[in-house]
Amino acid sequence: MGLCSALNLRAALQHVLVVVRPEAAELTRLFSDQGFEVVACLGGAEGRGRSLAAGVAASRHAEGWLVGLADMPFIGPRTIASVAMQVLSGAALAAPYYNGCRGHPVGFGKKLGAELLSLEGDIGAREVLTRHESELVRLESTDRGILTDIDTPADLTCAQVWQQTSVSHCSVSDRK
Repeated sequence: MGLCSALNLRAALQHVLVVVRPEAAELTRLFSDQGFEVVACLGGAEGRGRSLAAGVAASRHAEGWLVGLADMPFIGPRTIASVAMQVLSGAALAAPYYNGCRGHPVGFGKKLGAELLSLEGDIGAREVLTRHESELVRLESTDRGILTDIDTPADLTCAQVWQQTSVSHCSVSDRK
């Protein structure tokens, strides 16, 4: 699942960095074998915030960052590219929206790098998004994959059906 997500990112971006826990030797090999740069996050067990900070620290030279999640394999490369273009064009924040619901990936401009480096815990970058909400560029999208995360085998089955139907909903409570 994570490899599929990373391949979609690579189809749209010049550089994709994968953050894994140090004990995830098999994952490290899988991504390395596919040509991805892999960063081991020593504090990865402490949550998404720490992992995101590790990725930003490993790519301080970047003009911005797109946060792509391993459990969201249905996001189309065109959507990823549109978020990246907004960040490269100077947006502090950019995110795709499907039927009014914010999805992923979320793009962060260079000016937010210091805030991303200080992240800890499992909240990830939600606090940064909240603080800078007025600067968020909303990209309306028809890509249902931006809302589809897979946490269980049942989620995968449900997502495959949802991707093929006209029913739409926003079921993840932490998205705006």
